[in-house]
Amino acid sequence: MWQAEVRVDLDAIRANVAHLVAGTSAEVMAVVKSDGYGHGMVAAARAALDGGATWLGVASLGEAITLRDSGLTAPVLAWLISPGLPLHDAVAADIDLSVATLGLLDEVIVAAERTERVARVHLKIDTGMTRGGATPDEWPVLLEAAAKAQSDGLIDVVGVWSHFGCADTPGHPSIDAQLAAFHHGLEVAGRFGITPRYRHIANSAALLTRPDTHFDLVRPGLAIYGLSPMGGRTEGLRPAMTAHARVMIAKRVPAGSGVSYGHTYITPAETTIAVVPIGYADGVPRHGSNGGPVLIGGRVRPIAGRVCMDQFMIDCGDDPVQAGDTVTLFGPGDDGEPTVEDWAAAVGTISWEIVARFGSARVPRVFDGLRPEVGA
Repeated sequence: MWQAEVRVDLDAIRANVAHLVAGTSAEVMAVVKSDGYGHGMVAAARAALDGGATWLGVASLGEAITLRDSGLTAPVLAWLISPGLPLHDAVAADIDLSVATLGLLDEVIVAAERTERVARVHLKIDTGMTRGGATPDEWPVLLEAAAKAQSDGLIDVVGVWSHFGCADTPGHPSIDAQLAAFHHGLEVAGRFGITPRYRHIANSAALLTRPDTHFDLVRPGLAIYGLSPMGGRTEGLRPAMTAHARVMIAKRVPAGSGVSYGHTYITPAETTIAVVPIGYADGVPRHGSNGGPVLIGGRVRPIAGRVCMDQFMIDCGDDPVQAGDTVTLFGPGDDGEPTVEDWAAAVGTISWEIVARFGSARVPRVFDGLRPEVGA
C-alpha cells in the first residue's frame, strides 16, 4: 500500500519521442537533465532511445557519468561544466563536452593528454540569451584555439551550438535575431576550418514551431515528457507523469475552523477536511496554498490553507470522503484530473518547474511500461 506516489508512463515518453522524430529530418537529442525533468533520468533516457532519439543531453558531468555507468552508450552531451572538474573521467567515458571559454578548452586539452584520447567538444556561442556561450567578441579567439587543438589531434569539434531564449513565444523578434547570429557564428567557424558535423540550436519550442532552426540536431526536453513549452496540449504529445496521494484523515469540523498555518483559510460552514500526507518537501508548491487544484471524490477542489512541508488539506464539503481515498494532484487529464499546466497556472510558474521538483525520497517513483530486460 502506498501513501503517495509519482507514476511515470514510459510508453508515453517513447511515443512522444517517436512523434518528434517523425517531425524533423535532424537527429534528436533527448534532454534528460534534472533526473529526467523529475521523471527518472535513466528510465526516461532508455525510453527516449527506444522512441528513436540518437543522443542524450544533460546539464552536469555527474549526470553524464551516471548514464554511462547505467550502460547507456549513445552519445551524451554535458554542458554545465565549472572549472576544476575531473574532465579526464568524461573524456575516458566518451562524453561530449560543451566548451565556451579558453579556460575550459585548456582543461579539456589537459584531460585529453592525460587520457591519451581525443576529447569530443561542442563549441557554444552566445547568440543573445546572455547565459552560457562565448560572446561574439570572444568567439573568434575560441575558434582559433580550438582549431589548433583539433589540428594537434587533441580535440574533435563535433558540434557548434547555441540556445534560444524566447522560442516558446512564437513570433518573438529575438528568435530571428538569434538565428541570424548563429548563422554568422557558423560562418566565422568555417573561416577557421571548423565545419562541425552537428549544428544545433533548437529546443522543444523551436522543434515544434520553427523547422528552419533544426539544422543537424534538435534538443527537445519538455516535449519528450508530453508537455508543451507553449502551454496547453500539443497534438501527438501525451503527459507522462501522474502524482497521487491517499487521504490520511477525513474529519468533520465546524464553521469558522482555521485550517493550517496562519489560518489563511477559515471554513465557511460545517465541512469535511481531508488531510493529505504530501507537501512542499515532496514538490507540492507552497504557492499552491489556497488554490492548488486536486481531484478527490470525482471533483476538482482547491487546496485549503497553506501547503505544509509534509501535508496539505482540502475542504470537501459534504462529500463522502474517507481515509484511504485517492487524491490526484495532476495527470494527463483523462479522468478530469488537473494537468501540470493547470498547476503551473494556479501557482504562477511554468510546467518545467512543476515536474522537475516533484517527488522525494519518501515518494516512490513508479514506472509503467518499464521493459523487463532493463532496469530503471
